[in-house]
Amino acid sequence: MSRIRIKNFGPIKEGLLDNNGWIEVKKATVFIGNQGSGKSAVAKLISTFTWIEKALVRGDYDKKWFERKNKLQNQYLKYHRLENYLQVKGDNKTEIEYRGDAYWIKYVDGSLSINETSGSSYSLPQIMYVPAERNFIAYVKTAKELKLSSESLKEFLTEFENAKDAMKGHVKLPINNSDIEYDKLNDTLNLRGDGYKTKLTDASSGFQSLVPLFLVSDFLAVSVKKQSDKEPMSSDELQRFKKGIVDIWANTSLTDEQRRIALSALSSKFNKTAFVNIVEEPEQNLFPSSQWQALQCLLEFNNMSDGNKLIITTHSPYIINFLSIAIQADYLRDKIIEAKKQNEFLPRLEKVVSGKSLISSASVIVYQLNEVDGTIKTLSAPEGIPTDKNYLNDMLREGNNLFDTLLEIEEEI
Repeated sequence: MSRIRIKNFGPIKEGLLDNNGWIEVKKATVFIGNQGSGKSAVAKLISTFTWIEKALVRGDYDKKWFERKNKLQNQYLKYHRLENYLQVKGDNKTEIEYRGDAYWIKYVDGSLSINETSGSSYSLPQIMYVPAERNFIAYVKTAKELKLSSESLKEFLTEFENAKDAMKGHVKLPINNSDIEYDKLNDTLNLRGDGYKTKLTDASSGFQSLVPLFLVSDFLAVSVKKQSDKEPMSSDELQRFKKGIVDIWANTSLTDEQRRIALSALSSKFNKTAFVNIVEEPEQNLFPSSQWQALQCLLEFNNMSDGNKLIITTHSPYIINFLSIAIQADYLRDKIIEAKKQNEFLPRLEKVVSGKSLISSASVIVYQLNEVDGTIKTLSAPEGIPTDKNYLNDMLREGNNLFDTLLEIEEEI
């Protein structure tokens, strides 16, 4: 399990107040909080450092490359437009520490240091950051049209194009009993429902948000699943792989091009066996029932391979509540199997939650970010279920309290 510790980075000041400051990245990790609280910043840092670890393992660059002065700020944080969040002067300098299965990466006093870890297997990840800005992807034909946008959004668009090209026939969407099809000749996506057909560009904003998220997540999860039949590298295999990388870099008779070819050949033996799906606001523009269907799909994709991870930032209380339902359903499934009453109860359970979308309480963690003091707290989970006493539900209760106050004024008139 990877984990990260953050202090004095953008809106995040003190970082996580419990667990010695470590944010654990579990099978499903959720960040909630007000706008400007740092949810996306944390998710993007996880994306960045997971990618650095992957590049180190695969041999794309050696650790001295990453440890060069200002490399993190000027190149890798810039990918997610985070370079201005780094505080390099004064008493409150940025501190970031990431511990993965293969590397321990630390940023302190303006310098990046990298050390190998030992004793763990490593699943090479396919990392996808799904941005909130995806709702206008339906209108964009090529990545060149995104001149003013981020590199991560361009990469998402590239995978969206790959997902479209891989489509065969109609693809069932999780909402509105509708399908999506790709007209390659005219390069258009068309929605099909009961008695209607329309271009995605003419559809509702909910479809324009969901379709790119759904197609890319489905495409990458299936792609990784096809590769994940191979076991992740053991600790010994990983060390032999790393030795091969060192030997290639140390061979001074190789040109840069020959070195890249050799590294590519070595890396080809290392298949991607994990899909790290980082999704901003999966609820975007969706009705509550559609949010539930979308979440079930994301959980299903997450369950396709053991090493997969789903990381979500959200403003929706429904996402947390529906996640609790998936956890409770997983508990009930185990209880049904233990009681040997599968034939009687599993079909009933399936009508409530898809059996492919269940997740154990041990695999879920929710963090709350506070924009006022820049802190992060782990949301309590009595009996494994995320408590309803969270920032999102607090606002629902506040709405009820405000209405009660209005009723009191009315009674006094």
